[in-house]
Amino acid sequence: ALNKMTASSIEAIRKLPSYHIIILARNEMGRRALYKLVSESHVNYYYRRPRIPKSLLAGLRENLIIGSACEAGELFRALLEEKTEEEIANIVQFYDYLEIQPIGNNRFMIRDEKFPHIKNDEDLIAYNRRIVELGDMYNKPVCATCDVHFMDEKDAMYRKVLLGVQGFADADNQAPLFFRTTEEMLKEFAYLGEEKAYEVVVRNTRLV
Repeated sequence: ALNKMTASSIEAIRKLPSYHIIILARNEMGRRALYKLVSESHVNYYYRRPRIPKSLLAGLRENLIIGSACEAGELFRALLEEKTEEEIANIVQFYDYLEIQPIGNNRFMIRDEKFPHIKNDEDLIAYNRRIVELGDMYNKPVCATCDVHFMDEKDAMYRKVLLGVQGFADADNQAPLFFRTTEEMLKEFAYLGEEKAYEVVVRNTRLV
């Protein structure tokens, strides 16, 4: 009977909403925990893509560093869905650091009808500012990241081919997911002010 209950639970977990997340290993024990999570996600919880139950991650997180990831992460989606302050606080507390990314990475949301609250770059900037505020409120470092998929901006042509083959309608209008220099990142987040931009681009990323 217990086995049947467990199987049912796994089936239910497979169909829950999923979010992106960043998991870094602190040390050798963390590397082993990460391998276990990867194995479990592919063997026991796979549904269209590998999945990691939050409860399993919480039980193995001692030697891991957990980041809130991109616009597909739990925190950004909670803000989009206008969840309560209590719900957002609980989400923030789970992560070791929070992420923000260049506006160009998320500009596709302006064109997508699924995101009616986002109409221009200023709206995207407002979400990044909100994440920075949450970091200050809950003493969580906020890191500016690129979500790098290729090294140089010109390399987007190769990803364009891959996306086109997979049937993505916006293959010709993809996000600029190239590896930016420190100077380019500081310029991207200049709207936060010089001191805060340096904190999220340089100081906190070094900390992590």
